[in-house]
Formats: sequence, structure tokens, C-alpha cells
Amino acid sequence: MKYFIILVLLFLHLTAQQNKQEITIGAGPYFQSQPYKEASALVLPSPVIFFDNSVVYARWSRFGLYFLGDKKEEYSWGFSFTVQPRTLGYKASDSVSLQGMSDKDSTMEGGIAFSAGYKDSAYIEVMLLADILNKYNSWVGSVEIGDKYTAGRFIFYPSAVLLYQPRKFLDYYYGVKNSEATLQRPAYMPKGGFSFAVQTYIKYPLTKKLSALLNIRADRIPNSAYNSPLVNNKFIYSGLASVIYTFIY
Repeated sequence: MKYFIILVLLFLHLTAQQNKQEITIGAGPYFQSQPYKEASALVLPSPVIFFDNSVVYARWSRFGLYFLGDKKEEYSWGFSFTVQPRTLGYKASDSVSLQGMSDKDSTMEGGIAFSAGYKDSAYIEVMLLADILNKYNSWVGSVEIGDKYTAGRFIFYPSAVLLYQPRKFLDYYYGVKNSEATLQRPAYMPKGGFSFAVQTYIKYPLTKKLSALLNIRADRIPNSAYNSPLVNNKFIYSGLASVIYTFIY
């Protein structure tokens, strides 16, 4: 949490140095299903911030600081340092199937991102992130490709994501140690593997400055994670419903 607060303070300081920048802020409930047997879905309040002045940026709950890049009328690209929350894990009390397991915590990830966009529409983003709170003590990688579409007053931002999650990540969230094994829950150590996700943002203007924003996402976990005795769902479904306010600061 202290890292998140420090980052937000830095972000606000840097944005204060800029003139006439568009900022979008909002909030709403975040929903995420759990892949673990009998575990209830997570429902959390979530802030929403979108901002990019070619120095710092915010994209929902992820923040970044550019250190190299260029922005033209038709295209832009940039390398940045970035951090984001990782919402995953469980408490042993979450279900009967997890009793006797060590709790597994959510964390914060930080690393390097490369993003490129064309005509404020099509984009690609590559990220390599490490666990900065030393929960799963490893790294993850992703490549996301998306575009922008309109239908009447609705604006859609669909994208596809390819992810790689190494052995340490999957073992932390889906593995079973020898000391945790039972007859119904044998010891298990998953291998690293690729997974994929699809998602879209859907935006609908309510007034000149207010809009409704919906995010829907489905992640297919790697096969080695699905084979864990803790798991009974191949997909993690998540989403956000929020009202956002856009203004010039």
C-alpha cells in the first residue's frame, strides 16, 4: 500500500506541472471470479483514472512514467516505468477445499512497458513486470493489441492479450506444498505457461462531461494451473462498472 500511495503522490505532483490536460476520474465496483474450488467472487470498490501527458500516465489503476518516446499527430510510442495491482489469491478460510493451505496474497507489480498507438485508435502494449512486494517473487509478461470502434453513441475498446506466467508465479497461486497435501489434495507444482485474455471497455456519454464506463474481461489460466487440485475453473471473469467525469486541468 505504501508504494501505491507514493506513486499517486508523484503522479499528482507531476500532473500539477502541466497545463490544460484532459483528466478522467471516477469510481465503481470491481468484480472478479475466483478459479479456486468453492471460493466466492471478489467485489471491491475501485478508483478509475485516465490521463496521459507524455510524461506520466494513468490507465484505470495502473500508473506509469515515460523515459523515452515520441508523439506525433498520427502515431505515438513510448517506453515507461509502470506499476499496477495484482488482484489474485485466497485465504484458507475461503472454502473447504482450501482449508490447511497458506494464505496467498494480492500484490503490486512494477517494471517496464512499451506502448505504441496509431491515430488515437489501434495500439499495442508490451509489459515485463516483477513482484515488488515479494509475494510470488518472480515476473510476468504480456502483449496486448487493441483498437477503437464506435456504434452510435457507444465507444468500444476491445483487445486481446497474450500472457506468460512463470513457474514461481503459478506455484505461489496454484501449487500445493507437501506439508499442505491431503488425500483429496495431493502435492502439486505447476510449470510455467502461456495464457490469453480478451476484454473490452464500453463507454457511453451521459452528459458533456459524465460517462458510463464498463469493462468486461475473461482470462484463461494456463493448463498447468487448471490441473491444480485447488482449481475447478479454466477462466477468471472480471469487470468494472463506473461513472467517470472528464475535465480539463
